[in-house]
Amino acid sequence: MKVLLLNGSSNLKGCTYTALEEIAKTLQEEGIDTEIFQIGAEPLRDCIGCGGCSKGNGCVFRDDCVNEFVEKAKEADGFVFGTPVYYAHPSGRIMSFLDRAFYSGGAAFRFKPGMAVASARRAGTTASLDAINKYFGINQMPTVGSTYWNMVHGNCPEEVRQDLEGLQTMRNAAKCMAWMLKCFEAGKAQNIALPDTKKEVSTNFIR
Repeated sequence: MKVLLLNGSSNLKGCTYTALEEIAKTLQEEGIDTEIFQIGAEPLRDCIGCGGCSKGNGCVFRDDCVNEFVEKAKEADGFVFGTPVYYAHPSGRIMSFLDRAFYSGGAAFRFKPGMAVASARRAGTTASLDAINKYFGINQMPTVGSTYWNMVHGNCPEEVRQDLEGLQTMRNAAKCMAWMLKCFEAGKAQNIALPDTKKEVSTNFIR
């Protein structure tokens, strides 16, 4: 089993990475393989709603790492999406990234557990978690929680490492993720089928 962790910060090894690293370490102790995927600081397009991805060839914008991530997501069993907090919301980079990843590769995420993680100096974390958790809710993904909300605090990695409760929350969240993945594997071994969900009806407010 493997968990793919997305660092939604342009800083490769900053506060968000520090939280993800703690999760990855605990997952590995639980026998789960991990990979931390870096969005990085290169230009990243937002979704323009063109519908081009509906042809099944991925996102039409191919000059960044969204399609690469979706290909990795197809082989992953669970996900952690980590974001720094800017103005009480997730980074614009991760929101643009996830919009395109979920529109172009939604099937790669479906029925797989997801975890949101937020890193902030002080506040705005719960609003950021709420925004990311919505991707799970619309894509039939079980949401992984912990013993507190999945957040760490600090203005630099050294300060995050001093947030002992935050790091404990990361470890406990990782243990919950590992438990959930093992339960899913046990279900597969018993031939328990995925839900037979339908998407035949789509309405809006004028019809």
